[in-house]
Amino acid sequence: MIVDNAIYVDGRRSETPDSLEQTYEACRERDGFAWIGLYEPSEEEFESVAGEFDLHELAVEDAITAHQRPKIERYGDSVFVVLKSARYRDETETVEFGEIHAFVGPDFIITVRHGEASELHEVRERLENDPALLRRGPSAILYAIMDQVVDDYAPVSEGLETDIDEIEAEVFGGNAAVSRRIYALSREVIGFRRATHPLNEVLERLIEGEVYDLDPELQRYLRDVQDHALRTTEQVEAFRELLSNILSVNLTLVGLNQNDEVKKISAWAAILFAPTLITGIYGMNFDLMPELSWMFGYPFALALMVVTTLMLHRIFKRAGWL
Repeated sequence: MIVDNAIYVDGRRSETPDSLEQTYEACRERDGFAWIGLYEPSEEEFESVAGEFDLHELAVEDAITAHQRPKIERYGDSVFVVLKSARYRDETETVEFGEIHAFVGPDFIITVRHGEASELHEVRERLENDPALLRRGPSAILYAIMDQVVDDYAPVSEGLETDIDEIEAEVFGGNAAVSRRIYALSREVIGFRRATHPLNEVLERLIEGEVYDLDPELQRYLRDVQDHALRTTEQVEAFRELLSNILSVNLTLVGLNQNDEVKKISAWAAILFAPTLITGIYGMNFDLMPELSWMFGYPFALALMVVTTLMLHRIFKRAGWL
């Protein structure tokens, strides 16, 4: 569906057309550009937009189906950019991902959002309050969107770092059930890496002017965005390595705990075996049994069981098996 549809002239919102047809006419009549925002459009909803602005069919297919990796492609006078957005949900301690697809041409920018983590309302408000930046055209909007996406990565990194700290505490606290949480968090970090790592190449190609001619001032702005993106990528790589180490440590601790349990079981088995052995021998039915001819034979057998059990318990206790 269409979330917002506006015409911008000289850095200001000059018109909010009621329909796409009016937007097309305004683009032809005014010396400005259009920004059309859509949220999870169907193929039918996107047909008129794609036809009017002559969007490439391959890019249109990608924008409708989503599930793309960050990339930038040029089709004639326009470029198609895919960004992966992310946000951290405190209530569930999980990372939610979304996608933003942008078609950028000389007099238009069309944004297609997928997922709840791809909100652009704040970006539009920020730009409409900054006419100087908005005068630079559709490429300025692309910069603002990329800047917002990368800025949103910071809270995600902080949330993941907090989760990793909690997992470390659980691992060294002896919580054997933490392995499931380590695995779940590792999957989130991998998903976050898929969102951040390819973005560096997209920014590099934009800054170098390989696919689109940008205003030199916007190139400087994008270099700052690239610095933040690289910092996030480095953090994600550190998270992956740290989680791998935590998993190894957890497996080692689980193994040690299992060895301790085996030692305890073995020690108690040895302790119980001694009186069982004595009882078995003294309980054999033959004429030379000590208790048949010796008054203290049976008490001696009981005392021998107790003394043997206490000695074995003391030995295993000193050895740390109990």
